[in-house]
Amino acid sequence: MRRSGGDLWLKIVVMAAMLTCAVCRDPVRHLVGGNDRWKPNVNYTDWSLQQVFYVGDWLYFVYDKYLFNVLEVNETSYENCSDQGFIFNITRGAGRDVFELTQPKRYYFLSSGGYCYNGMKVAVDVVEFVPAPQPSPPKSGSYMIKGINPLVLLIAIVVWAVSVHKG
Repeated sequence: MRRSGGDLWLKIVVMAAMLTCAVCRDPVRHLVGGNDRWKPNVNYTDWSLQQVFYVGDWLYFVYDKYLFNVLEVNETSYENCSDQGFIFNITRGAGRDVFELTQPKRYYFLSSGGYCYNGMKVAVDVVEFVPAPQPSPPKSGSYMIKGINPLVLLIAIVVWAVSVHKG
C-alpha cells in the first residue's frame, strides 16, 4: 500500500522539530545562596554574580518557614529594604518556594521583618538564551540550498526514499 504525501510531510515536520530542539535549553533551578540557602548574613550579591540566569529558569528559596519569607519587590524597595507595596509574595508556607524567571530583566527579592537589613536580599539579572551561532558552511566545493539546514534536507531525502521504497 502506498503512503500518502501527508504522512511524509508529517515525518519531515516532526524530524525538523526534533532538530530544532537540539538547540533548546532545559530550565535550571538555582538554589538561592547555594549551600547557605536563604538566611541572614549571606552575601547574595556574590552568589548571584556567579550564576547566569536565563528566561525560563527557576529560583529555589529554601529557608526556615517560621522565621523568613520571600517577596519580589522593585528596585527602590530593594535598596531601602522595604516590604511596603511588594510586587509578589513568593512564600507558600513550606519554606521551599520556587519562582520562575519569565522575562529578561532585573528581579529583586527580599525577606521582610527586618531580615533584609541582615543581608536577606538578592537581585538577579535575567537574559534571553541565545544558542551559539552555527559554524559557517564551507565556501568552495559544496552545494547547499539557501535557507535549508543540510541535516534536515538529508533526513527529508531519507524519509522520502524509504517511503517510496516501501510504496
